[in-house]
Amino acid sequence: MTTTNILEFAKQLARETGKQILSDRQASLTTSFKEGVEMVTNADINADRLIMSRIKAAYPEHHFLSEEGAPDLSLLTRADESLWIVDPIDGTVNFAHGHSQSAVSLAYVENSQLSCGVVYNPFTDEMFYAEKGAGAYLNGEPIEVARETELRKAVIATGFPYIKSNLGPIIRRVESVLTQCADIRRLGSAALDICWLAMGRLDGYYESLSVWDFAAAQLIAKEAGAQYGHFSQVPKDIDPQFYDQDILIANPVLYPKLLKVLQEAERH
Repeated sequence: MTTTNILEFAKQLARETGKQILSDRQASLTTSFKEGVEMVTNADINADRLIMSRIKAAYPEHHFLSEEGAPDLSLLTRADESLWIVDPIDGTVNFAHGHSQSAVSLAYVENSQLSCGVVYNPFTDEMFYAEKGAGAYLNGEPIEVARETELRKAVIATGFPYIKSNLGPIIRRVESVLTQCADIRRLGSAALDICWLAMGRLDGYYESLSVWDFAAAQLIAKEAGAQYGHFSQVPKDIDPQFYDQDILIANPVLYPKLLKVLQEAERH
């Protein structure tokens, strides 16, 4: 089975899951909170079950790492096996509050490399996708990052954690970015933030996340010409593809400039 076939499967699965999500939001929506802080809805659970059942049926030998149903991060140390990284609804708070910025995120890892990524927003019917080495696309059209080169003209996206116990460094970074860049955006879906950067709606992005938030979008951004990395040191025992702290993405000209802004904020 080629990765191209897997990408087509992932696109179809994302669209099917999107239809279910739309239906669930029109029906009776129930919410709860993981560890008392992170929202999850019955639609998240239903979408996760649908995705897992379809993958198991099509590829019974594959493994999967999912925010809701299978959050076993130790699978990342076995990424040489066929692995799916799944977020059934990225942007759950948006979803539960009736916003239109939520997405299904599906990434496929083969031979320890992110090989396919699909991010689908069913509310806008925008499907972002990429296959390693084959470029990035939005609804069938090729996309690329914006070519802005000046920080003072750059619109930067970020997000904020559910746990608010260490806001000091986060506020310093926001202040520094706002001082030196044009503005900040916050969609409430990391996957869509990164995809918006990939197709030029945003110029830069930084945040600490979970791997299911960014795995698919990371590949899409890199295939669209973005430079992807981190503004802190990646531990030697972690593959940078999967390191979830202090992520930074921008076009190759803006990247070192934004890196300097964030690192200087850390030292203040």
